[in-house]
Amino acid sequence: MAVGNLMAAIPFSLVRNSAATTAKALLVTARSSNHNSIQLTLPFHPRRSLCRVSAANNEEAAAKAAAVDADNGAPTIFDKIINKEIPSSIVYEDEKVLAFRDVNPQAPVHILVIPKLRDGLTQLGKAEPKHVDILGQLLYAAKIVAEKEGILDGFRIVINNGPKACQSVYHLHLHVLGGRQMKWPPG
Repeated sequence: MAVGNLMAAIPFSLVRNSAATTAKALLVTARSSNHNSIQLTLPFHPRRSLCRVSAANNEEAAAKAAAVDADNGAPTIFDKIINKEIPSSIVYEDEKVLAFRDVNPQAPVHILVIPKLRDGLTQLGKAEPKHVDILGQLLYAAKIVAEKEGILDGFRIVINNGPKACQSVYHLHLHVLGGRQMKWPPG
C-alpha cells in the first residue's frame, strides 16, 4: 500500500481528533488483504492534513453543485473566456478550439483545451456522432499545445466527466498536464 493511499485511508475522525494534540507523528498500521501488516510512523502536520481533507470535500461539493446546472444552457466561465469577458493566458487558438493556462495548475504545465462552441457537449458522456470532428480537433490541439510548451516527450490528457470525476465546469475541456514525472495510477 503506497503511503499516499495510506494517508487517504486514515479516517477523518483520527486526523480531526489528532489536530488538537501536539503530536509530531502518527503511528499507522496498515493490513493488506493477505493479513500482512506494516507499521509506519508518518510526520503529522495537522493543518496540512485537515486542508487535504477539506480541499477534497470542497472540490467534491463544488462538482456536485455544478452538476445541478450542467445542462441549463447558461454561459459558463469558459464561454466568458472565449468571448474575452474574462482574461486568460491563451496558449493556442484556432477557429474551433481555444487553449489557455489553468488558474489552479496541478503540474508545471497545465493547459485547458476547449471547443469554442459547446453544441450540447457539456461533458464527454454527452458526445454524439455529430461531435466526432471537434473531439478529434481537441486532441490534435492538445498535441500542438504540448509541442509549444516543450512537453511532447511526456504529457497527460485528463477529461473529468460528471460529478464523481469532480467536473466543475460543464463545457467539455481537456487538461493537458506535463513538465514533471507523472505517476500511475492517477487519481
